[in-house]
Amino acid sequence: MIKRKVMRKSFLAVVLLLCQGLLSWGQGMMNLEDCRRLAMENNKALKMADMQLKTAQEKKKEAFTKYLPSIDAMGMYFRNQKEINLLAEDARLPIFTFDGTTYQPNVVVGADGVPVVGPDGSPVFSEFALLPKEAMSVDMRNVGVLQVGLVQPVYMGGKIRAYNQLAGLSEQLAESGYALELEQVIEQTDEAYWQVVSLVNREKLAEKYVGTLENFNQNMTALYKEGMVTKADLLSVSVRLNQAEMALLRVKNGLGLARMALNRICGLPVDTVFVLQEEDLNQLALPEKMELEQVYSNRPEIHSLSLATDIYRRKERIARSEYLPSIALSANYLAMTPSFFDGISNKLNGMWSVGVGVRAPVFHWGASRKSVRSARAETELMNLKLEEAKEMIELQVNQAQFKVEEAMRKLEVAEANLSKADENLKYANLGFEEGTIPVLNVLEAQTAWLEAHTGQIDARIELKLCEVYLKKAYGVLSK
Repeated sequence: MIKRKVMRKSFLAVVLLLCQGLLSWGQGMMNLEDCRRLAMENNKALKMADMQLKTAQEKKKEAFTKYLPSIDAMGMYFRNQKEINLLAEDARLPIFTFDGTTYQPNVVVGADGVPVVGPDGSPVFSEFALLPKEAMSVDMRNVGVLQVGLVQPVYMGGKIRAYNQLAGLSEQLAESGYALELEQVIEQTDEAYWQVVSLVNREKLAEKYVGTLENFNQNMTALYKEGMVTKADLLSVSVRLNQAEMALLRVKNGLGLARMALNRICGLPVDTVFVLQEEDLNQLALPEKMELEQVYSNRPEIHSLSLATDIYRRKERIARSEYLPSIALSANYLAMTPSFFDGISNKLNGMWSVGVGVRAPVFHWGASRKSVRSARAETELMNLKLEEAKEMIELQVNQAQFKVEEAMRKLEVAEANLSKADENLKYANLGFEEGTIPVLNVLEAQTAWLEAHTGQIDARIELKLCEVYLKKAYGVLSK
């Protein structure tokens, strides 16, 4: 019996340990860096930006191949219905003799020594050479052609160089777009994270407030039974307790929704529950104040617009290259059957050829000039957008700095209010115990205590978010 009891207790202990391990695994702890990492790994927009970057890198490699010669091969086969006959029937060619000076026709001479003529008035020849129809026939029913060509660009008006520069700028633009998307993902993650931290702290505060009211309600009930307080005082405490419980329920629901939002950003199932490592809300890591030129160099938006301006300048060069001639070398090898290089043969025979080609625009109704003007207008448009973006960033930096100063001032006021609310609640409880302060004053002191603690939490979270916004304004959020 003793052994069975010991074995049963050991088994229960093992089961409890396993359950505790599974529970702690299911509710793992995560900090801000963990949430950022998950968001970067699972964010669809960031993955699309990464794919755009890879596309730009491949296009840059493709643009470089325009400097290299291109080789193309072509093969064709035709099956024709008929062969080609140069003569409709056998031909008879008259024979001439050379007397040392001229060629004399071999004509029939009559008894009078006069050449005999036919009905059409032409002389009648005595000798002919036969040219058969088959000798002038070419079998073109099966035709094959093979061509291999090489083209090497020599000068294209600067177009190839401009295309390569354009591809390089497009790659940098894609990198800047990825950096901008990364900042947005980090900003969204930080906002969702600190929102959850705020609601977790408010939930703890609300639970503490409800616990305080429950104890107060129990004390009031005991005092009411002894006839030391009125029914109205007891009901006031009960009403305040119900309001606190409703407020706690709203905080819990808000926390659940905030956790779902954070899970969505991190790419986790919305019903996942994990414990956040609540970082020190008093710790603040504000970046050093930066000059505007340094901010401009950090911001991916300015980098993107600068690259876009350079891209449109390259497009101007491409449009201008349409004015200039293009020169290319070519080499070809052509083989065909039947071939006509050494008589008519059914064998595959060919020849090679080399050449140089020059193409120069002469007159196109001013189309190239208009395209250059259009590209120049687009460049000016991007310059204006760049200047506008700098003005907006300057305003954003000033606003972020002002918000940080305002949030720090709010936190100072909240800390002062907190100490006063704690002291006020302490004296209210003492006064109630001594019978010098009514119940309503105690409830007001408890409410003021709750508002002071809530204001402190909100001020700390606001300061944390202002830190995030300031880093984003400086362009150092993802660094």
